[in-house]
Amino acid sequence: MTQSSTEPRSRWSAWAVHGDGRSIRPGDVVHPDERLSWPRTLGVGVQHVVAMFGATFTVPLITGFPPATTLFFSGLGTLLFLLITGNRLPSYLGSSFAFIAPVLAAKAGGDIGPALGGIVVAGVALAAVGLVVQLAGSRWIDALMPPVVTGAIVALIGLNLAPVAWDGDGSGTGVKAQPLIAVVTLAAILLATVAFRGFLARLSILLGVVVGWVLAAVLGDLDPKAVDGLRDAAWVGLPEFHAPSFSLRAVVLVIPVILVLIAENAGHVKAVAAMTGRNLDRDMGRAFMGDGLATMLAGSGGGSGTTTYAENIGVMAATRVYSTAAYWVAGLTAVLLGLSPKFGALILTVPAGVLGGATTALYGLIAILGARIWIESRVDFHDPVNLMTAAVAVIVGAANYTLTAGDLSFNGIALGTAAALTVYHGMRLITHLRPPTPAPRPTPPPTPPR
Repeated sequence: MTQSSTEPRSRWSAWAVHGDGRSIRPGDVVHPDERLSWPRTLGVGVQHVVAMFGATFTVPLITGFPPATTLFFSGLGTLLFLLITGNRLPSYLGSSFAFIAPVLAAKAGGDIGPALGGIVVAGVALAAVGLVVQLAGSRWIDALMPPVVTGAIVALIGLNLAPVAWDGDGSGTGVKAQPLIAVVTLAAILLATVAFRGFLARLSILLGVVVGWVLAAVLGDLDPKAVDGLRDAAWVGLPEFHAPSFSLRAVVLVIPVILVLIAENAGHVKAVAAMTGRNLDRDMGRAFMGDGLATMLAGSGGGSGTTTYAENIGVMAATRVYSTAAYWVAGLTAVLLGLSPKFGALILTVPAGVLGGATTALYGLIAILGARIWIESRVDFHDPVNLMTAAVAVIVGAANYTLTAGDLSFNGIALGTAAALTVYHGMRLITHLRPPTPAPRPTPPPTPPR
């Protein structure tokens, strides 16, 4: 017998087996305190690793951080997050794209130490916000970020990432680089979703990636340097660790990122709550603390700052499996793979077209989940405040508006988040301050004819 969607089990109780452990009935979901059979849970956990590795590896490759170290700390941070949230909130903590611009600005002469120091301080600040939320409650977060705002933030994140699926880092490394492989990968994902039943259908993303990789290998489209690196890499080895150093300039550059992390974490909690039918607001503060401490840990050892990963929300939406057991598998897998240079080299062999095809589906699911938050919360778009909030924020995020002020640079996700908050609260304040519309005078009854 499975748990009711409105009655979560206590923290740290054993996972209840969902149904027969093999299948999910139409309309059902596997809740965070449930699991499928362990072989199926292992498969879902591996799929979460596949979903996150493209973005998690992209950030260190752009910023010059060691990829294997970032992978190691993303897995370790995920396990820490699960511990702090009491094993109730499913999430994978991967590299945050919000850190890219400030980290590049904070690197002094190529030294990543000051940037790591800024990441550590940002993590401490986010954890402090989480502590306040946990002690004071999340009502002020709800007031700050009502459903129309959180839905817009989730949607604009997916739309903001759309160009990454097409063009990668801007050098033609997504769908644009290998359109045939990307289309075949995406087609395999879609076909597996509807052609298979049960568990295989829920591994559609992993199957699509495998199909795309095999096609690229047959066509000779794997990067020869990456293949040589795979052949020469050792099976076991420690990642490359770096110690942080601290400077006021780097801290000032990196600390504004916590605004984006708060929005991403709040959006993640709201999205999971909408998909599982459970109120997770009481875990909001723990989510902030978990991500903050994971970011601090990563910065202390040479890894990129972390955030709750939107890519894995897409996997949960596709599989309808929200079990934290799958995330324990994913976190442990990432830690072990971070200790294997051979796996890091294998990741680098995945062609750009394969990642482009898979992220086309995943990023699209993220955008649609924003709309789902609006629908589930019954946001009234006849209200011009709600309508303009969503309209402006989504366009700012999708077009990736960028604002540069000295050494500071804010991209579409940060500016779209700020736009959602500013437009909503600014317009709502004006509606409260304006004089009330006078009631119309009653029309006198017509004079009866004589």
